[in-house]
Amino acid sequence: MSKRVVVAMSGGVDSSVSAALLKEQGYDVTGVSLQLYDPVAKDANSRSKTCCSLDDVMDACRVAQKIGIPFEVLDLRAEFKQVVIDNFIAEYAAGRTPNPCIKCNEQIKFDLLLDKAHAMGAELLATGHYVRVTRDGDGFYQLRTGLDPAKDQSYFLFTLTQKQLSSIIFPVGELEKRRVRELAAHFQLPVAQKHESQEICFIPDNDYAGFLERNGLSQSRGDIVTVDGTVVGRHAGIHRYTVGQRKGLGIAWKKPLHVVRIDSQQNRIVVAEESELKRSRLTAVGSRWVQAPDKLQFKALCRIRYRHAPAPCLVSVQGEDGFEVHFDQPQLSITPGQAAVLYDGDRVLGGGWIEAED
Repeated sequence: MSKRVVVAMSGGVDSSVSAALLKEQGYDVTGVSLQLYDPVAKDANSRSKTCCSLDDVMDACRVAQKIGIPFEVLDLRAEFKQVVIDNFIAEYAAGRTPNPCIKCNEQIKFDLLLDKAHAMGAELLATGHYVRVTRDGDGFYQLRTGLDPAKDQSYFLFTLTQKQLSSIIFPVGELEKRRVRELAAHFQLPVAQKHESQEICFIPDNDYAGFLERNGLSQSRGDIVTVDGTVVGRHAGIHRYTVGQRKGLGIAWKKPLHVVRIDSQQNRIVVAEESELKRSRLTAVGSRWVQAPDKLQFKALCRIRYRHAPAPCLVSVQGEDGFEVHFDQPQLSITPGQAAVLYDGDRVLGGGWIEAED
């Protein structure tokens, strides 16, 4: 009997090709789309930029019909709001810059959806992420970067556990994006030429500040100050700023100034010249390990945001919940709320959430 697999189908080309490949390989495939948020009117103008909209669900349904697999929609709106949206709002209120995609992967797709897949009688869950899973000689599963470096999504999946990795497959992880497009055309999928999602799904117009304000964050004005406390301007709410930002500060200064810290306690934005953005150290909390490290101190590579080139560093494990990273060379714009993800070559070691430094 062929293995049964549930494929998380976002309506995009990657998950659609994943489903088609698995069907061709003889798996018993069921497609599932997730209804995660209530659509807004602007979705119609953002069809090519977001994922998980009603248009995307319909695209996934058409793909399932094309390749001849069962398809259903799971309503996880309440769980998504609690786990992802409410956390997103709370993080901005605290002066941090969150990454909702990591939270969604951790607690929605590879927790709730994986449990539901097992409840449906499936042995495996598949997604269209560009990552790879291997198994070493000791039986441990390893999470590795996708074969296509331009599409690698391992940064978003550092929270995956050994148990989860044993039940997850990533059919396009060994492929380049160009080849995935070719396969979509080969399978004659209706999404073969569909544009990729770029924005956060529940903010289709990319207006973060407007979304946050519509959901309870006040436009509380405050001071913009230099690192020595000199007031150089006023801000319209700390949620409108992020570390590293230069444009939109409304400050006349002899040299360009950047946001170097967001002080939620005193409702201040701290600015300085670009050189002040460089840091050689970060502290991370909420650490998760793909495989628990066997040393308290080790060399690694660290990514501090999705498109950041992994930087050589020394990692010091701090108890059960955190670690410190000491970079060989200072890094720009280390941002509280973002993830610090650790690598050994193409292998993901784990990661944690960047804390603000004093």
